[in-house]
Amino acid sequence: MWYFDFGAHVKAGDVLAEIDAPDLDAQEVSLEGKLQSAQSLVKASEAQKQFADTTYVRWRDSPKGVVSEQEQDSKQADYNSASARLNASQAEVESDEGDLARLKALESFKKITVPFDGVVTARETDIGALINAGSGFGGPELFKVADIHKMRVYVQVPQKQSAGIHQGLTAKLQLPQYPNKTFDAVVATTSGAINMTARTLLVELHIDNPDGLLQPGAFAQVQFELPTDPNVVRIPTSALLFRENGAEVATVGPGDKVEIKPVTLGRNLGTQFEILKGFTTSDRIIDSPSDSLATGDAVHVAGRPSSKEVEIGVSASVK
Repeated sequence: MWYFDFGAHVKAGDVLAEIDAPDLDAQEVSLEGKLQSAQSLVKASEAQKQFADTTYVRWRDSPKGVVSEQEQDSKQADYNSASARLNASQAEVESDEGDLARLKALESFKKITVPFDGVVTARETDIGALINAGSGFGGPELFKVADIHKMRVYVQVPQKQSAGIHQGLTAKLQLPQYPNKTFDAVVATTSGAINMTARTLLVELHIDNPDGLLQPGAFAQVQFELPTDPNVVRIPTSALLFRENGAEVATVGPGDKVEIKPVTLGRNLGTQFEILKGFTTSDRIIDSPSDSLATGDAVHVAGRPSSKEVEIGVSASVK
């Protein structure tokens, strides 16, 4: 019989299901009967020992010449024999009690209990199904229970950005099913090693889930709040040129002449790219440059930014 289906909220100790084990029940009944028989034998052996002891003491303490030494030795032998039978009976009782305790321990596995508070996320069995214990971890999975009051989020961070990841760093999560909601998480730990295949660092985040909105197995977009590098420049993605020499940008140099500069790209921030090398904040960049634009082309600056604006996004046209 099963008592909770998937989606049920359960508490630690709740019985999820009970397994019928007729062979185990039969062994237990048989062993209980054997134990009762052995206990009865112990009681009989104790009475026999007590009688043999009393008889031996009486014959041993009789006046000299009343009983022969042979008779005394015979009564002592009867007493020793009764003691041996009692010891054997007690040993059998202890053995049966141990076997019965082992059966009781096995019987406890007939009840599938919840190890912790959580939600049943899967039920893989039904009434009448054969439950085979198997060997090792080869047994069947009957239920899945997830503790969702606090979630673990695993993120593969590219090696290039892994240096800024540390314990306590905050991050924001966005899930497709909640497009207008952001969840705050904290870095709990990292693997401390770069994956040799993916070249990523495994990062574990912890996030409280009091409302149960986060679901096990879900995918999320994670944004880490990494400190910005003052030496890194961000430019619009539309300002990049991708030619045979790699990523380049077109800038307006002295005399309003075009200069094509190769750059080293950093993080892709969607509408912006970080430039790690090859461009400075003093350069004037041409946004959305033509593919035919080349070094030395003369341009006419259509508009100049004010002194408070960052000098990017300058519109220019080729004369």
